[in-house]
Amino acid sequence: MIKSPSSFWVGIALLGITISLRAESPHIYAITKARIVSAAGPVIDAGTVVIRNGRIEAVGATVATPADAQVIDGSGLTVYPGLIDMGRSDVLDVPAIAEPREFANREALDRWWRGVILRSDVQAPSYLKVDSPDLARLAAAGITSVLAAPGAGVIRGQSAFVNVMAREEDPQIGDIAVPRRGQMVVKSPVALHIAFNSSPGRLRAYPESLMGVIAFVRQSFLDAQYLAQQQAFLEKSKGAIERPIDDPLLRAMQPAAAGRLPVAFEADQEREIRRVLAMSAELKLDPIITGGREAGALASQIKSQNARVVFSVNYPVRPAALAPDADETLQALTERADAPKTPAALEKGGVLFAFATAGLKEPGDLVKNVGKAVQAGLSEAAAVQALTINAARIAGLSDRLGSLESGKIANVIVTSGGLFAPGTTVKHVFIDGRLVALPAPAPATPAKTN
Repeated sequence: MIKSPSSFWVGIALLGITISLRAESPHIYAITKARIVSAAGPVIDAGTVVIRNGRIEAVGATVATPADAQVIDGSGLTVYPGLIDMGRSDVLDVPAIAEPREFANREALDRWWRGVILRSDVQAPSYLKVDSPDLARLAAAGITSVLAAPGAGVIRGQSAFVNVMAREEDPQIGDIAVPRRGQMVVKSPVALHIAFNSSPGRLRAYPESLMGVIAFVRQSFLDAQYLAQQQAFLEKSKGAIERPIDDPLLRAMQPAAAGRLPVAFEADQEREIRRVLAMSAELKLDPIITGGREAGALASQIKSQNARVVFSVNYPVRPAALAPDADETLQALTERADAPKTPAALEKGGVLFAFATAGLKEPGDLVKNVGKAVQAGLSEAAAVQALTINAARIAGLSDRLGSLESGKIANVIVTSGGLFAPGTTVKHVFIDGRLVALPAPAPATPAKTN
């Protein structure tokens, strides 16, 4: 059926209305008279931050307030870049590999087990919990972005850098809805994640020891590199050689095996970190150390290999099952006392580092526990940078976010005082330039009277 000319122009008019509705969305803000900690330059005691259409338009002490902006009076408040948590797996819902009821033979068992521990093809954006209430809790704590990393297996898969909330959907007349996951993802992949200390499992299939796990990881990288060489030779030979057996899991590892994608190794103890650095040097990998509890002792070596550290602020604590009067080992007490001192050692050694909650349930513990590192010798300026611009650098995104600079994505928080000052609260949060509706604070519990 051919539409009449009048129907055509009516359709064009409706399309124009749709475009106009999208273009006229009021996402223009000016935070005025606020203390500004940009993470990219000196602190501004009283200035203005202008946000327009998802980006930071201007920052400075003499910036004029646009006439079309919604003004937020920042008197007595402090503006920071949005905080970045560089290690969360609870924002993903990656299904486990189902175990068959029985295996036909040992080869079938080994093949299934390889799929359990080698999950290099897992892509974080496919498994984001878009509507999880936990994400809103992160925003309320000032965390605007996270590194969403798969948390199961040995070679666990590839992480993504995501904003913790999707922007509200614009009017969509006659459109197929835009995937909301895509609105949250800023970059993918960021790194391939590996954990040596993953439990081999009850089946006692290879690898069944720590050294076996390390050998398995090393061999997997060598196999990925060899497969890439075979594929390249096949193309050059124009089919003169036998086609190599394709392996999607090894193919997924090839960017990391070639040094084009960072490899995030979970390693806490000094000897584990030495293994990571040695393997990375041997295989020419681009390493990121996650956890990093004892990384301070190797700061110079980490720096010399251009490795980065994502330090976990999930500090060791006294085991809950331990009786109140039970003694702990000297090693356990020393580890607990020394853990908050590592970031200061990394700062002194010139190592690029960021922070991750890595299993902490309460989002507010990120700032609280980084504050313990500040008390243990880390400078406050370095702490802020590790929570913002340095995290963005590790993720390869420092040109797009992580600091309050013109042109960057407007992930911004406004606090009642200094980030690590007692009693500081988050007053406003912007993600992708949108003002996030924060939950109302819980009412104070009335004091009991006798």
